[in-house]
Amino acid sequence: MLKGPLARPMLMFALPLIASGLLQQSFNAVDIAVVGRFAGSHALAAVGSNGPVIGLLINMFIGLSVGANVVIANYIGQRNSQGIRAAVSAAAVLALLSGLIMVTTTLAVARPILEMLSTPEEVLDQAVGYLRIFAVGMPFMIIYNFASAVLRSVGDTKRPFYSLVTAGIVNLVLNLVFVIGFDMGVYGVAWATVVSNVVNAGIVTVLLIREKGDVHLDVRHLRPNWLQMRKIAAIGIPAGIQSTVFSISNVFILSSINSFGATAAAGSAAAINYEMYCYFVINAFGQTCVAFTSQNLGAGQYDRCRKVFRLSLIYSISVSVVLNVLITWQRTTFLYPFTDDPSVLVYAGERVATVLLFQWIACYYEMAGSSMRGLGYSMTPALITIFGTCVLRLLWVGLFPHDGSFVELLAVYPVSWLLTDAIIFVAYIIIRKRLRQQYGLTPAKP
Repeated sequence: MLKGPLARPMLMFALPLIASGLLQQSFNAVDIAVVGRFAGSHALAAVGSNGPVIGLLINMFIGLSVGANVVIANYIGQRNSQGIRAAVSAAAVLALLSGLIMVTTTLAVARPILEMLSTPEEVLDQAVGYLRIFAVGMPFMIIYNFASAVLRSVGDTKRPFYSLVTAGIVNLVLNLVFVIGFDMGVYGVAWATVVSNVVNAGIVTVLLIREKGDVHLDVRHLRPNWLQMRKIAAIGIPAGIQSTVFSISNVFILSSINSFGATAAAGSAAAINYEMYCYFVINAFGQTCVAFTSQNLGAGQYDRCRKVFRLSLIYSISVSVVLNVLITWQRTTFLYPFTDDPSVLVYAGERVATVLLFQWIACYYEMAGSSMRGLGYSMTPALITIFGTCVLRLLWVGLFPHDGSFVELLAVYPVSWLLTDAIIFVAYIIIRKRLRQQYGLTPAKP
């Protein structure tokens, strides 16, 4: 991360992250595909209705794992072994506390939140049951995200991917056994996801315990380190707030989608899978940007941080454009594994053409925000995203006319991405100038 050309090392770092993100999303995609094919469109709507809700509930704690990545990577750049070990221990404690809070909160709010979102009555009970079972696996999801963040900080993105491959196979096999073999419907796919999350968390935890370097996890000496926890929280909480508020806006949009009926909810659930797949590609380059920027900043190599940002942006836009156009062009083929209901496919196709086709626009604010976090400015991109993306979406939903179309509702996504890009561009230029003055560097050529 600190020496030589950046293009190939960054790509090699990002590829396992991309594969991991796609595989992680496949847990939910397999759930949706199995229930859509073998349990009907109502089961599909029940599982799909939980996607934004689950994101709302867990994103704050996943944001904290970003803070762990930044803090540990910065210590590595400084070659501070004591700081690395203390931060790893603090990250483990935060993961355990976060998991406990998450499961109790979700069990308590499952039905009220789904009722508040106008989940169609005919799928409400199944949706509540799915969410409550899913909650059992949430602590293990959080443990995996924290542990993989620690491994990423030392450049290891392959072993977390191998762990996900194993868990993904478990998830797929159990989905088929529980839904087809035991006719458990949405509850079967929920329990399959819980078991796969337990397997996933167990593997990466064992990897950290067996690790020989500074990131070794010593479970016998786990204790709260308030200084390191505050450092992690200073980066992670703004990232978590950004993701949480982002999810809140999506939850309100989901409420409006539900007003179009169970068919629209099912179609939207099918299409969202590909938005999430493409988002994980963008997110992988964002995580790469954070890790490389943090280490190079710790080593005092600011100009190298700028190169990291440029390469992350080029990679993310290039791959996103290809995926967005390809999936939109062949959307019927891509959507068919989830449903063959013609009315559901209409809504799904409209969402793909309105939202997914333009998702590459989000690359700029994602990469700029990742660069800022790596540089120690975590609150700035959080506030910009909250204003540029989330506030606009809430206003859009609040002012949306009763006779508005499905496409008009979804048009808020590309509009909000463009607005956020414009605002964060200005903020990034200001921060870059401030850092150049701090490091006493000459102005960059335009």
